[in-house]
Amino acid sequence: MYIHERENWTHFSWDNDTLSPVLASVRYLQGRLLGRMESLGFDFSERATIESLILDVVDTSRIEGEFLNPELVRSSIARKMGIENTEFVKIPRNIEGIVDVILDATQNFEQPLTEVRLWGWHNSLFQTGYSGYQPIDVAQYRSGGMKVISGNFGREKTHFVAPSAERVPPEMEKFLHWLNHENGLDLVLKSIIAHFWFVTIHPFDDGNGRIARAILDMFLAKSDGSKIRFYSLSNQIFKEHNRYNDILEKTQKGTQDITPYLLWFLGCFERALLASEQNLEIILDKAHFWDKHKSININDRQRFVINHLYDNYTQQTGFLRTSAYAKLVKCSTDTALRDLQDLVSKNMLTAEDSGKKTNYVIVSPKGIRIPSAQARDGF
Repeated sequence: MYIHERENWTHFSWDNDTLSPVLASVRYLQGRLLGRMESLGFDFSERATIESLILDVVDTSRIEGEFLNPELVRSSIARKMGIENTEFVKIPRNIEGIVDVILDATQNFEQPLTEVRLWGWHNSLFQTGYSGYQPIDVAQYRSGGMKVISGNFGREKTHFVAPSAERVPPEMEKFLHWLNHENGLDLVLKSIIAHFWFVTIHPFDDGNGRIARAILDMFLAKSDGSKIRFYSLSNQIFKEHNRYNDILEKTQKGTQDITPYLLWFLGCFERALLASEQNLEIILDKAHFWDKHKSININDRQRFVINHLYDNYTQQTGFLRTSAYAKLVKCSTDTALRDLQDLVSKNMLTAEDSGKKTNYVIVSPKGIRIPSAQARDGF
């Protein structure tokens, strides 16, 4: 039996004694990080917000197996947020669509989530009326059944069967009324419950996971009481996406006691906040770096590699050498060498002679070694 087949299935319950210590820790970390962000001033908090939004957009898509170009995501966000000196770049519709959804959710969090707004989000995700090569119902609730399956054809595994199509409109009406009028619940808990409630209804033909995480982000922004973004929960969910899928499936096959689900999600959020504390120094260094060199002209390859080194600081170790640069931007080694020497001449990189090979490191305003040389070979 799935949870939505139980009578009064949305009468969720949980163990406050179990959740309270983790919720208190999450709230403390939220306040500390937000206070630090606000103390940095508008320019740096704006740039940190952009970096967090990029992670949100890229990773909420990666959870669904869609890999977006971070630089195009950056251009879309910067243009839509009115950042000065943003060059016009042609952005694919799928990127523009998910950026529109995430920006509306996080920057307009005080507005109620209505059926019309929700359908607008769905239309942004599927502007062509297709999901891949399949036509789907867009900007309206699904008209057919819905199963979440995995595996190859003939060996599929069913993970979840959603409520029938005729149940969707009344279920969504109840959900949206609760979402917009329930005021007695801590907003962090409310955001996590809203995510589960929505993804269980599964009201659309496609895009339910991305929209569920947008709702999660919207109410987390409301819990922050700020448009400043200083963490990406989607980034942490992507890192733990197997456990994310497991806890959703287990809870959807369980009872209305959703304590394990809430506990896991609070822990995931806590880990996202702790990671944001660690990454904030890199984000600030990156902001200082580009502010320092804002009047220097470099090409798209050079900008991409520098952003790549900053954005992958915590995941990627090794040496930046001519061959690694050429591999990253798909150019010849001669072109890579010219680009790197140009960056050295502009004091954006420094060259370290290690004997047979030259390693290049960003000239960090805060003295952070980027990339971190912990591997023997180039990445």
